[in-house]
Amino acid sequence: MKSTLKYTFSLCLVLCSFLVTAQKITTVQDSSAVKKDSIKPKTERYGLRLGVDLFKLTRSLYDKDFKGLELVGDFKFTRKHYLAAEIGNENKTVADNQLDFNTKGTYLKVGFDYNSYENWLGMNNMIYVGMRYGVSSFSQTLNSYSIYYANNYFPKPTIESGTKFDGLSAQWIEVIAGVKAEVFPNLYVGFSFGMHNLISNKVPDNFDNLYIPGFNRTYGGNFGAGFNYTISYFVPLYKTILKSKVKEKAKK
Repeated sequence: MKSTLKYTFSLCLVLCSFLVTAQKITTVQDSSAVKKDSIKPKTERYGLRLGVDLFKLTRSLYDKDFKGLELVGDFKFTRKHYLAAEIGNENKTVADNQLDFNTKGTYLKVGFDYNSYENWLGMNNMIYVGMRYGVSSFSQTLNSYSIYYANNYFPKPTIESGTKFDGLSAQWIEVIAGVKAEVFPNLYVGFSFGMHNLISNKVPDNFDNLYIPGFNRTYGGNFGAGFNYTISYFVPLYKTILKSKVKEKAKK
């Protein structure tokens, strides 16, 4: 009888210890599941970034021969690719020893940028290259000019003209490289350099398009160069959930 009670008591202890162990395992599993469920999926923001070219804006303040404004924008449509555009107007007077003229008009540039920078999650910094197609509509006024003489002993008379050439236009392809960095939440500063090549240029009679809004000086050929320094604000429009690289590899 005693041996039976002793056997029964031992069996109860074993069962109790088994139940306690099983309960602990279940609790750990439940807490792990809760932790897994509480981890938020990683997302990436997509949206529109709008800004202004500070270089043209500040130049208009200190350069009496230049007035201009350029608005810039880009839209992120993949993790690496952006649609981009710039629109602006310029009023530029060029005065040198031989020639004094004024050019004013508007321009539009559209294209794309490729971001080569690997961002941390939630950031949209850029080290990029891109292309633009530019078109400009403008007019020029020949204020005055002087006739060139090979012999410098004779004075060069300045001839007042005032001739205006309307309905001028130009088109070009532009390759650019630049940087954009987030300095405050959603606020970005950046700069870019561009090399331009004219593909179409409507030239007036008895004159030339020596300066084209959005293209800059032509330097007597089809090539030009440009620079801008921008400040812009990012407007988030939507988010996408990032796929795990482990899951992607498993699918493959």
